[in-house]
Amino acid sequence: QVQLVESGGGLVQAGGSLRLSCAASGRSFSINNMGWYRQAPGKQRELVAAITSGGSTNYADSEKGRFTISRDGAKNTVYLQMNSLKPEDTAVYYCNAHSVYYEYWGQGTQVTVSS
Repeated sequence: QVQLVESGGGLVQAGGSLRLSCAASGRSFSINNMGWYRQAPGKQRELVAAITSGGSTNYADSEKGRFTISRDGAKNTVYLQMNSLKPEDTAVYYCNAHSVYYEYWGQGTQVTVSS
């Protein structure tokens, strides 16, 4: 089993920045890809950014140029640096991880961007 714990969410004004962290524990050596998803009220959960074990990244179009995903293998931690935040970025952000056979989710962290 893998446990994912997110941190770093909060309230920020539009144009501000936040950095989310997700620490993996347990059988974290089995993790391949990791990523961040978000879910706004009344909307489906959507991919924000993902990173492979080799460091290749993928972003949703609306986040390109504003968000940066990175990974520290030694710490089993993935980060999401979010800049130029907009009110429409308000959501619960979830950390996601994949091993060969399983998918894991964190409990989520709230990000609220005020206008």
